[in-house]
Amino acid sequence: MQEELTNYGFLSVLPPVIAIIIAIWRRQVFPSLLFGIWLGYLIINKGNLLDGTMATISGLVDVFKDAGNTRTIMFSALVGSLILLVQKSGGVSGFVHWVDNRLKNIDHGGTNKSRVLVQLAAWLTGIVIFVETSIIALTIGTIFRPIFDKMKISREKLAYIADSTAAPIAILIPFNAWGAFIMGLLVVEGFDNPFSTMFKAMAFNFYPMLALLLVPFLTITGWDFGPMAKAEKRVKSTGKVLSDNAKPMVSNELTKVDPIPGIPLRAINMLLPIMTMVLMMPVMLSYTGWEQAVAEPGNSNFIKTAFFAIGKGSGSTAVLTSVLTALMVSFILYRAQKIMRFDALIESTLKGVSELMPLALLMMLAFAISGVCRELHTGIYVAGVAKNLISPSLIPVIIFGISSFIAFATGTSWGTFAIMIPIAVPIAQNLDVNVYLAIAAALSGGVFGDHSSPISDTTIISSMASASDHIDHVKTQLPYALTAGALAAGLFLTLGLIMH
Repeated sequence: MQEELTNYGFLSVLPPVIAIIIAIWRRQVFPSLLFGIWLGYLIINKGNLLDGTMATISGLVDVFKDAGNTRTIMFSALVGSLILLVQKSGGVSGFVHWVDNRLKNIDHGGTNKSRVLVQLAAWLTGIVIFVETSIIALTIGTIFRPIFDKMKISREKLAYIADSTAAPIAILIPFNAWGAFIMGLLVVEGFDNPFSTMFKAMAFNFYPMLALLLVPFLTITGWDFGPMAKAEKRVKSTGKVLSDNAKPMVSNELTKVDPIPGIPLRAINMLLPIMTMVLMMPVMLSYTGWEQAVAEPGNSNFIKTAFFAIGKGSGSTAVLTSVLTALMVSFILYRAQKIMRFDALIESTLKGVSELMPLALLMMLAFAISGVCRELHTGIYVAGVAKNLISPSLIPVIIFGISSFIAFATGTSWGTFAIMIPIAVPIAQNLDVNVYLAIAAALSGGVFGDHSSPISDTTIISSMASASDHIDHVKTQLPYALTAGALAAGLFLTLGLIMH
């Protein structure tokens, strides 16, 4: 690995960085990602155009060799079916009417208070659903998009709330696959009680805390800045929830579906399938992780075993099973009410899948560029270069910075954790730096970079669920993410100086 790392050197950073630059510059995510993947394999094949191109094709196909990748892509496509069905059944319209009536009763016809309340409701919904980032973003986007549209709140703001709630709450309440992954990394580093170590580190996990708290602060104060302020001004003055040049991640056919004429508009037709999907997450995490949890020493009672099983479960299996179960529940629910015939349900399911095929393709490209970054050892190179430049008192903030860059360039927080925790822990231990602070810096940086990256799967899903233009979402969210990131960096710098 060291020989490959030396051979690639600075070149290993070019594919993800250039892909991100082109995506923001040209507002074209698909070709920029594909170019980044091709450039990566061209570097690996020492500039041979034919071999690099053939390796690119193989790399795209190899995405599906990983069952977790395939399940996630299938989930992304099937989500379109669920979105279409809950709209045609009158569930979304029923829920919008229900919420609208409640807000009118609270606000007595006012608009500003209603806008604040609905944004806080979206934020709180994400906190309640802490089990999986994709489910959080999907639920917020699906439920609140029509309400935000009606109240003239921009799609960019909805995508920001969904994205800023998903990963931060999933890592701060780590009774999910996130917690299992982090604990696994800590076990490898020799911690006898990884659960306790993880929670002690969470006390210093500043970026997720700040990103999560920034949402209600901005909502209550009404203080928007940067591109988001322009987006909010646009929608208030013109009623346009999207910019003129926007290319929403979901087509109008999926976001502007009228209910079937003549049917009653019932909120339950949306809430029951969505809540089924949400509740199935911990059930399936526990089911898929049960065998491993039973094998753990000390798990002598059912509750403790179930808790550990959730941490050991397969996230990709859980999300795919959850959306399939939700689809089955919606089939039964709508047939029982005689809303749709069976052939109409199948037709709507296939139509929903077809509408989200662009998202599935984008997920495939995101996985592929992460794969080529692993082959190039992009993260290891960046961490290795900076490792020799670290001063003990600056270790936490430098670890945060390196983790942020790696996650931004690769679009993955988990991959960043896997790279940085094995580096951060021994450095902290050898140089007498608070190890919990060092671990938290790696975790915070990973979430910050992932949150800011246009090639992150959570960022992509947030754009999709909110039917926002992906680049508009990235541009409007970035100043807020940078604000929370700068505050987090300041805290890591201060504590590094104080605690060393």
